[in-house]
Amino acid sequence: MHVREGMSEVVLTVGPGHTLREAATAMRDRNVGAAVVHDPDAPGPGLITERDLLRAIGTGHDPDKELVADHLSSNLTFAAPEWPLEKAADAMVRGRFRHLVVVDSGELVGILSMRDIVRAWTGDGATCDIPAAAGSGAA
Repeated sequence: MHVREGMSEVVLTVGPGHTLREAATAMRDRNVGAAVVHDPDAPGPGLITERDLLRAIGTGHDPDKELVADHLSSNLTFAAPEWPLEKAADAMVRGRFRHLVVVDSGELVGILSMRDIVRAWTGDGATCDIPAAAGSGAA
């Protein structure tokens, strides 16, 4: 399977001038864990995640005053639609993040979350080949 088969093509976007509360509210309303940040003055899309919001609020930043632009995820990794899902999952695990912005020829085409990967694999009949530990009570 490839990224294009698991990604969400409908992407929540927010602007860099939105407050953290506005971003959090939009993410809650759409039931997503990240929003792509479109800034026409930036070289590419940014990303704000649940973790970014928690980090900002947890360190005392006011969600009604702080702007998304000041709390974006750093060092984004972008995926291509033709990447195998295994490559995307590997990038997420190694980079310690849960979302990839998917671009094709420099254009935003989707977002892929760890949940999307699990959904794609389990919907594809993926199984676990790891035997249950002895004495675990697993059947």
